[in-house]
Amino acid sequence: MLVVVGLGKMKVSGSEEETLITYSLGSCIGLSLYDPVARVGGLVHCMLPTVTLDPSRAETTPCLFADRGTEELVRGVLELGAQRRRLIAKVAGGANIQKAMRSYNIGGRNYTSASLVLWKKDIVIVSEDVGGSFARTMSLDIASGTTIVKSQLESVEL
Repeated sequence: MLVVVGLGKMKVSGSEEETLITYSLGSCIGLSLYDPVARVGGLVHCMLPTVTLDPSRAETTPCLFADRGTEELVRGVLELGAQRRRLIAKVAGGANIQKAMRSYNIGGRNYTSASLVLWKKDIVIVSEDVGGSFARTMSLDIASGTTIVKSQLESVEL
């Protein structure tokens, strides 16, 4: 069953029948975490780097922000039985789509924010498809842990 993870949303699962998918990762960051022993995983779609940009919005939509969304995803998979030392992290997105916004480098800042949270938790990003100037779709198959990223350029397994 395909489960769509929308903008600013997160989904964790232990159901081997589910594939989590998120669309339109432009400057947004998609992060998947997977524990191959517990067969538990999750996916988050974050739009902005840090909650400091809009603390009141972070109260209602914490996963909109890469720092808080990453924290929530880690917490969510651990609650389902994953172990931190076994987590496999993969990242997609972080592009610079709009020429007018390139000086803000939101995509790069989103990537840095999520990476920093993972680094502090001693979780290594094992694969990524980030940057550029094109959007991506990212999916995580809970049964196998396979993460696929599709873009206008190609479809790759991370």
